[in-house]
Amino acid sequence: MKKVFYGWWIVLACSLLSFYVAGVIFFGFTAFFEPIAAEFAWSYTQISFAVSLRGLEMGVFAPLVGFLADRFGPRKVIFWGTTTVGIGLIALSFTQSLTMFYGAILLLAFGAGGCTSVITTTAVVNWFRKKAGMALGVLGSGIGAGGLMVLLIVYLIDLYQWRTTLVILGLGMWAIGIPLSLLIRNRPEDYGYLPDGDVHAISGQSPEFQDEGVEIGFKEALNMRTFLYLNLIEVVRMMTLMAVFTHVMPYLSSVGMQRATASLVAGVIPVIGIIGRFGFGWLGDIYDKRHMMALTLGLIIIGILAFSFLHLRWVIIPFLLLFPLGHGGSMVLRGSILREYFGRNSFGKMLGIIMGSASIGGIVGPTLAGWSYDTWGSYQPIWHIFLVLLILAFALTLNIKPVGIKNTNR
Repeated sequence: MKKVFYGWWIVLACSLLSFYVAGVIFFGFTAFFEPIAAEFAWSYTQISFAVSLRGLEMGVFAPLVGFLADRFGPRKVIFWGTTTVGIGLIALSFTQSLTMFYGAILLLAFGAGGCTSVITTTAVVNWFRKKAGMALGVLGSGIGAGGLMVLLIVYLIDLYQWRTTLVILGLGMWAIGIPLSLLIRNRPEDYGYLPDGDVHAISGQSPEFQDEGVEIGFKEALNMRTFLYLNLIEVVRMMTLMAVFTHVMPYLSSVGMQRATASLVAGVIPVIGIIGRFGFGWLGDIYDKRHMMALTLGLIIIGILAFSFLHLRWVIIPFLLLFPLGHGGSMVLRGSILREYFGRNSFGKMLGIIMGSASIGGIVGPTLAGWSYDTWGSYQPIWHIFLVLLILAFALTLNIKPVGIKNTNR
C-alpha cells in the first residue's frame, strides 16, 4: 500500500484548525452582535469597528507573521497563535467597557494572525506546487465548514449567555488547536521529498529545491503592477465579504427574518462556499487562474446585488447559490495565483502584504455597514456601494499579467 504523502496530513491539520478558528472568529461573531449591543447599548458602528479589528490579523500582523513563517517555519507560529486565540476569547468574556472590548479583540486578532490565512496557506504551499490548487481547496473547505459553528454558537449563547460561550470556545481552542499545531512540519526537503511528494534521487541527501516554476524576489514583486492589482482586488473583496459576514444576522433581522432562520443562513453561506473552494481549486489547476478569479468575482457581484434586495424573500435563493461559490473560489485562487506567479521562496512575506491590504477592506467594510444602518436605518445603500467597487475589481482582474510563467494552460 502506497504511503500517504505527509503534505496531505498537513493539509488536514490546517483544514481542521481553520474550521474552528474561522467558525469562531469570522463567521461566529455575527451571533454575538445583537446580545452585546443589547447589554451595553452600544451603536452598531461602535461594535462593527471593534469586531472589524479582527482584520488586523490580516493587516498589521500579517506581514510580521509572513516574515516569521519564512524565518522560523509555520509550526512554531501556529502553536503560539492558537494559544493566544484561546486567551483572547476568554479575555473577551470579561468585557465591561468598550475599551476592554477593543483590547480583547486586538489580542484575539494578534493570536489569529498566527493560526489563520497567511500561516496555514504558507504551511500548505511549502509542500505543494503542481497540486497547490487542490491542496488549498481542501484547506479552504475547512474554513467554509466553519460556518456550521454559527449554529452551535447561537445554541450556546441561548443556553449559557454570550460570556460563558466565549469561555467554552476559548478552552476548545486550546484543546483542538495546540495538538493540531504539533502535526505541522515546515518543508518537505527536511524529510527527503520535493513538493507534491516527489522523492529526491539520492536517499538521505538534503535536496535542493528544483521547482519548475518562476521565483520572484520579494523586493522585485513590490515593484510589479500584477502584485499591485492583486492587493487592490483583495481590498475590495474583503471589504465586501467581512461586511456581509459581520452583519448578516443583524441585516436579516432588519428585513424581518427570525433570529433562528438568520443564523441558519449565516451558517449555510460558508458551507456552500466549500463547493467553490474545491471546484475553483480544481479548475485553477487546469485553466487560466486569472479567468477563474474573474468568474468568482462575477458570482460575488450577482450575489451582492441579490443580497441588497432581501426584503424580496425569493432573492435569498440566487444569493445563497452564487455569493458563497464566488467567495469560496476567490479565497483559494488568491493563494494559488500568488504561488504560480511568484514562487514560494518569499511566499509568506508576499501573502502577508496582500493580507495586509485586505485588512484595510476588512476593517473599513463592517464599519461602513454599521454606519449605514445607524445613519439611514438601512443597509441597502452600502451594498450598492460595494457593488460598484466589485465591478472595478472585476476589471482589474482581467488586467492581471502573468510574471514570466511557463504554463501550458494558457
